[in-house]
Amino acid sequence: MTICAAPVENPAGHRSSMRRGACPSLMTPMVTGDGLLVRLRPAKPGFALRELLALAEAAEVCGNGILEVTARGSLQIRGLRAETVSLLAVKIAEAGIEVAEGLAIETPPLAGLDISEIVNPLPLAAQLRTTVAACQPRLILAPKLSITVDGGGHLHLGGVTADIRLRAVRVDGKTSWLLALAGTLATSRRIALLDEPAVVPAVMDILKALATIGDNARARDIDAAILKAGLVSVADVDAVEPAEPAPNPAGIHELGAGRNAFGLGLAFGQIRSQELRTFIEALDVFGATEIRLAPDHALMVLGIAPDRIAVARALAVGYGLKAFPLDPRNHIAACAGAGACASALIDTRVTAQTVIDAAPSLLDGSLTVHVSGCTKGCAKPSASALTITAAPIGYGLVVNGAASTAPNAYIEEKTIRSAMERLEALVRQRKRAGESARSCLTRLGAEVITAAVQQG
Repeated sequence: MTICAAPVENPAGHRSSMRRGACPSLMTPMVTGDGLLVRLRPAKPGFALRELLALAEAAEVCGNGILEVTARGSLQIRGLRAETVSLLAVKIAEAGIEVAEGLAIETPPLAGLDISEIVNPLPLAAQLRTTVAACQPRLILAPKLSITVDGGGHLHLGGVTADIRLRAVRVDGKTSWLLALAGTLATSRRIALLDEPAVVPAVMDILKALATIGDNARARDIDAAILKAGLVSVADVDAVEPAEPAPNPAGIHELGAGRNAFGLGLAFGQIRSQELRTFIEALDVFGATEIRLAPDHALMVLGIAPDRIAVARALAVGYGLKAFPLDPRNHIAACAGAGACASALIDTRVTAQTVIDAAPSLLDGSLTVHVSGCTKGCAKPSASALTITAAPIGYGLVVNGAASTAPNAYIEEKTIRSAMERLEALVRQRKRAGESARSCLTRLGAEVITAAVQQG
């Protein structure tokens, strides 16, 4: 169960979140290695260009100029001080930016625009927000509790973990909403198929039950059998076919009628405010009208004419952004690392680049290499095929585990490149025709992988 931080006063009297499990916000910024961190969720689907420009300028004035898009698609501003958090709030208000607070109700980045959607999920998400806000007495819920409302489009939220999942589906020609609990699209527990009028009452019953359990309760604490018994499902939940994995957000996504969304990933989730400002100014020249945040540390740019996309893409590459689905950086999850987080003991960005340079065969898209500055594993709490984390002698290598798992091998700091080169050689030599890196590593097993990286 997630343990949520109690607010603590810093020397300047500002409340700060200090434990993993609390959600940093303007009211409760989080203490990190480079100062305070604030996480923002836009109340609207996206930002106008002027709004994101204002946020980039505010990050430079109030923080250290580093902005991040999280794995879930929220915006983080780093390097704030106690006395500048309130100034940031003023600048956000002056720019007319409405920030979502409270329960996270998330929709796909192209919600309402994705031509493959079964249903536009925005109206249902708005109805849920209104109902939750109007609930009396006010529901006290776990800070990281989240709901996804997915219209069933191709750029869906299937890979995002959520407590309550709602996904539009079609069964026997009828549209309904699949309600599931606790996990990703693949791992969550299916509860019921509901007609739309039944969705909000069902979700509210779940939220009220969680509030009754306590302010740390998550959906995994709900008895799924009891919940199923109390709901009338319009069809068998097992009749719903599993969805294909969502494509990487980087690249061009067709919206129909000659319109496109241009997806860009931030390299290791970060960008400097000055770089973002100059890039946005160029996008304005190309005709961009809106930028939406997306999971996997990405931005979705709307409004660029099709004949200007190629130029915009070339410019994005020049700024170090991930503009192509096959960029190997798409397959590395790296936290902020030493210097940006007080818990981190390694420079995760340098380590990630070492993996890219020394072991490119690992990054074929079949697995994600997780580089973590400590055992908390904030960038990817779940297990990865390969996790590189900080250890007393330099690095620990975890095979098929999370950063909190005891390492299978230890690597000295000075030998990390050669260890990755040996792992690259192992995969190249032992991979069978048509076999992915994940399948190869799974077949070889932890002992063979450990022996390879620890040679010499």
